[in-house]
Amino acid sequence: MYLLDGAGIGSDIYLFFSISISIGLLLLFLIKGKNWRQWFSENLRHRHLQKWESFLLCVVGVLILIFIMATESQIASHKDIAGNLTYEQGRFLGDTLIRGTTAFFITLIIIVLVMQGNKSSYYNKRVMDMQFHIITTMADIVESRDENTGGHIKRTAKYVEIISAELKKRGLFKDILTDKYIADMIIAAPLHDIGKIHISDAILNRPGKFTDEEFEIMKSHASAGQDLLIHIKSELGEFDYLNIAVDMAAFHHEWWNGKGYPKGVSGQEIPLCARIMAVADVFDALTSKRCYKNAMPLDKVYKIMEEETGTHFDPVIMEAFFAVREEIEKILE
Repeated sequence: MYLLDGAGIGSDIYLFFSISISIGLLLLFLIKGKNWRQWFSENLRHRHLQKWESFLLCVVGVLILIFIMATESQIASHKDIAGNLTYEQGRFLGDTLIRGTTAFFITLIIIVLVMQGNKSSYYNKRVMDMQFHIITTMADIVESRDENTGGHIKRTAKYVEIISAELKKRGLFKDILTDKYIADMIIAAPLHDIGKIHISDAILNRPGKFTDEEFEIMKSHASAGQDLLIHIKSELGEFDYLNIAVDMAAFHHEWWNGKGYPKGVSGQEIPLCARIMAVADVFDALTSKRCYKNAMPLDKVYKIMEEETGTHFDPVIMEAFFAVREEIEKILE
């Protein structure tokens, strides 16, 4: 019970209005906040908070806890000998209720801002995933036209992943070969032969050796793939995996010594992703049955690739490739 004097009555009235305001705001949140609570639960179901978000919410929670504990301590210090609340205590308790309600809504605002900020990143990721699946479906369609290369794009993507991981493990190409770059290479790898969509079935599935004219047409798939992916970029916008896909499509038939196609560039002029893709692509081509040849024995394949190290392939990448032979052979099997 509060002290029954003028100050105590004033304190009671102040406290009554403070409680009424706090309860009113909470009821308003419970009644009108249904749509927000539904939005929050739906978004939280689709994603996990990042570390910095969890840390922020923990800090807010700790600060509110400290605030409550400090409030209880001050309430106790303002009681009289009989345990009644003084005028100052009534005022303080009323202020505390308003501050507590304010802190509650500030916390909600922080959570909303955190979720709203990540809502865009969540939907951006969904859009990017959708775009990637559309493009890789195109790559699957291109591959299905070639009757003898089933699984080629999936195997080469795995080979790229294994070789890249080994290069990173060795501390090579540190300025390029980040975890993000490797992840983007794995996504981009299936698109390296997308330019074959411009090659006719008669040439693509021709048994036996190509004529000089047919080989020139076949070689055009590298430039065609580059042009197609650049066009896709212009429509979809800048994505790292698309930039890598452009380089892979354009340069994966270039040789370390400059005798490849279509541009005839050499050495470090060839993007790293394309140099890795070249190793994966040739290995899979040699170990697979095609309409114009049978699959080669592994010993012969390794011998050919070893002989072409320093001419066709980057020697550093080949060293990593030979170091992970067992992992690669598991994918081949």
